[in-house]
Amino acid sequence: MTAIGWLQAAVFFLIVLALTKPLGSYMARVFAGERTWLHPVLEPVEKFVYRLCGVREDREMTWYAYALAMLAFSLIGLAYLYVLLRTQRWLPFNPAHIDNMAPDLAWNTAVSFTTNTNWQFYSGETAMSYLSQMAGLAWHNFVSAAVGIAIAVAVVRGLARTTGKTLGNFWVDLTRCSLYVLLPMCVVIGLFLCSQGVPQNLGAYRTVRSIEGVAQTVTGGPMASQEVIKELGTNGGGFVNANSASPNENPTPLSNLIEMLLIFSLGAGLTYMYGKMVKDTRQGWAIFTAMSILFFVAFAVAYWSESAGNPMIHQLGVAGGNMEGKECRFGVSGSALFATVTTDTSCGAVNSMHDSFTPLGGLVTLVNMQLGEIVFGGVGSGLYGMIVFVVLTVFIAGLMVGRTPEYLGKKVERREVQFAILAALVTPVLCLVPTSIAAVLPAGLATLNNGGPHGFSEILYAFTSTNANNGSAFAGLGPNLFYNLLTGANMMFGRFAVAVPALALAGAFAGKKSVPESAGTFTTHSGIFVALLVGVIVIVGALTFLPADSLGPIVEHLLMLQGKTY
Repeated sequence: MTAIGWLQAAVFFLIVLALTKPLGSYMARVFAGERTWLHPVLEPVEKFVYRLCGVREDREMTWYAYALAMLAFSLIGLAYLYVLLRTQRWLPFNPAHIDNMAPDLAWNTAVSFTTNTNWQFYSGETAMSYLSQMAGLAWHNFVSAAVGIAIAVAVVRGLARTTGKTLGNFWVDLTRCSLYVLLPMCVVIGLFLCSQGVPQNLGAYRTVRSIEGVAQTVTGGPMASQEVIKELGTNGGGFVNANSASPNENPTPLSNLIEMLLIFSLGAGLTYMYGKMVKDTRQGWAIFTAMSILFFVAFAVAYWSESAGNPMIHQLGVAGGNMEGKECRFGVSGSALFATVTTDTSCGAVNSMHDSFTPLGGLVTLVNMQLGEIVFGGVGSGLYGMIVFVVLTVFIAGLMVGRTPEYLGKKVERREVQFAILAALVTPVLCLVPTSIAAVLPAGLATLNNGGPHGFSEILYAFTSTNANNGSAFAGLGPNLFYNLLTGANMMFGRFAVAVPALALAGAFAGKKSVPESAGTFTTHSGIFVALLVGVIVIVGALTFLPADSLGPIVEHLLMLQGKTY
């Protein structure tokens, strides 16, 4: 580890901190329907969309109507992308003459991008036409991110409102998020990425001859426009197979920093938006602090482990950290930081290969996802996932002091706790059960490139990543019909089986009267509460996943110290 490596992480976090308040304030105004500096340009477009779609801006929805609208929109989008992938061979903007995608892979990919997972069992440069990339994947990158933010906004409204049982209008929230939040940032930063060297064209691939005299195909295409929303929307699906490790997608250290900032910025801003909407910014900063603590601990472990490297290599007289699977232009610190950021959120973009990390470095990426990716998290999903843990923490604190728990002045009763527990159970069940099935079936082992604990880690990582809607992978696991179908179902439930209980939780809180604080009220913006919240998150994660993680990266680390690798 070096001072420069720590300085890189510190500068990154300070920029995120500086962006949190202005972004959060802006989003609070957008979703409250207040005027912003973009309204003179975008408000006519917004009104036109409402007229075109028959949306009444003033008509709000109950939690179950909101959930039904969200599910219907997502399922129609899934069907649209599936048809597009199955027919891309006959459609325009296909200069490489790429064939139609196989049915099971098209299903897996359509679910993946609909759920903001962007799990990729294919190579983008050989499996996707430009039309599929632009009108299919990039479009889903926008709307799946907007859906997540809309759900988070609805959940916050439920906590904030003391009258009525409605949570807003899904179609209005979806439109405002896309128009006022995602599109403007993508236009500006997309142009910046072009200036750094990220391609943005519709030309055919080019064949060039390298300095060694070998013919090589250089990919082009509308890459910058997809790269920016891939990171900003915490989607993660790369235009090319190497993702953000590719010089085309991520050409410079500056573009690397900007891409990491894109991944964290909206998730951090949503915490301040939360504080503004509940009229107590201390609540938002408390959640931000808890997220920050988990982020720094994860980065410290990953950076230390990757800097220490493999002792078996050191015995051969080779100094330095673990550079296998890493880009020299980013180094150990830049790779460890990017890996921590992308698995803290539901992004899944990579600038190095997580499969090549040391066992403990790989464990960090696993644990980040197993916690529910609540550390700033996917746009929207991180916030409502953290709110679920806040409710559980308040309930536990109430049991400790022997009184009815309260949050934001509202009593947390049986119904709210049931919805919170239901949402919290989704991740462990849908990570561990499919992993145990795949680890014993011939179909689950058929495409595994590694044996022993590392092979088990590859399976565990796949179902953890797909359930957490992350999309990154230990790439030693290959696709087949079994994995295409099972990970597709896992992504679907990982998204909606958490979102619907979160909306139900908001519906249970909506309209509850808020009582004034008293001497016995447990303060939920203090340092004690932040420590208790972090403790609950870590303890729940450890009790749930430690046995499985022990069979994978932990035992692999111990065996590595004894001189054995897989």
